[in-house]
Amino acid sequence: MALNVKPLADRVIIEPAAAETQTASGIIIPDTAKEKPQKGTVVAVGNGKKDEPLTVKVGDTVLYGKYAGTDLKLEGKDFLIMREEDILAII
Repeated sequence: MALNVKPLADRVIIEPAAAETQTASGIIIPDTAKEKPQKGTVVAVGNGKKDEPLTVKVGDTVLYGKYAGTDLKLEGKDFLIMREEDILAII
């Protein structure tokens, strides 16, 4: 997916994964009890800081903090924009 938005410096745009609708044991989770996903796919990256290049790239699946980033709605889809330091791991 190509976005017309380019993040600045060390920021990345992430498309969150869909929230789980069913547990591993088969119990269906109602909409009111769903948790915010902490996993997503990187869709755009900035150029990095002067002395620190970015380690994530477009297409990486990453884990991030529960309250990390800023919610963003582009082209009818939900995204998160956050600094690379808010990303916990690359899967």
